[in-house]
Amino acid sequence: MTSDATSDAGPASAAPWAKLSSDYERARAREDSLDRLVEWPAQREALGKVEGKSILDLGCGNGSKVAQLVEEGAAPSVGVDLSADFIPSPPERLDLVQGDLSDLGSIPTLTHRTFDRILFLQSFGYASDPIRTLQAARDLLADDGFILLTRTHPIRYAVERSERDGTSLGEEYYAGGAYSYSSGWNSEVTLTHDVFTIADLLNQFSAAGLWVEHAAEPRLSEEDALRFPHKQEWMNKYLGILVFRLRPRL
Repeated sequence: MTSDATSDAGPASAAPWAKLSSDYERARAREDSLDRLVEWPAQREALGKVEGKSILDLGCGNGSKVAQLVEEGAAPSVGVDLSADFIPSPPERLDLVQGDLSDLGSIPTLTHRTFDRILFLQSFGYASDPIRTLQAARDLLADDGFILLTRTHPIRYAVERSERDGTSLGEEYYAGGAYSYSSGWNSEVTLTHDVFTIADLLNQFSAAGLWVEHAAEPRLSEEDALRFPHKQEWMNKYLGILVFRLRPRL
């Protein structure tokens, strides 16, 4: 198991998140964190210019990413997370609220609001009903808005399960069902998520009335691969994350 800050565990793991959130933020802050080296740079590039754009970060962790975007000139924005373990002094134009991304209608701060950019940064796997959650997020989009969604590459979990069970990569990639494992951030917490394929994700997007405008599979830069060969070895085996920019179908 890697102890890196990469997770999109499924609905059964939503409850332990409050216990894991501080461990996640510590791991993400490390110099060799894949979030720092690969994920956030790729997410930020896919997001594009944020000046004057309102942002809703669903599953925002401590809120530091959406806070950075507000400091870069984003319009009044909101971060939502189950844990409420937020940074102590968010920017004035940012509301950080405790809430469940699986039930956006229950969050008063979102009532009668729309957003130019909605983020699911490694949080989408927590949704108890992925299609319903995407539909609810789509309804919160302003005109010409888009959803930026990232997930751990499903090959990672297939490799881990094939190593654990002595099975083949193909068997595990298409296995379906649930996968449980000890968190790399806190070995006392077990995470569980649904097994999924890339096709499963695309079908969920389509069922929610969304289309893929842009997709990416980010990698370490050559410089960082030389600086952190252990991270390049990990990426060579587990592939990292998928990045999708989604827009509503007209």
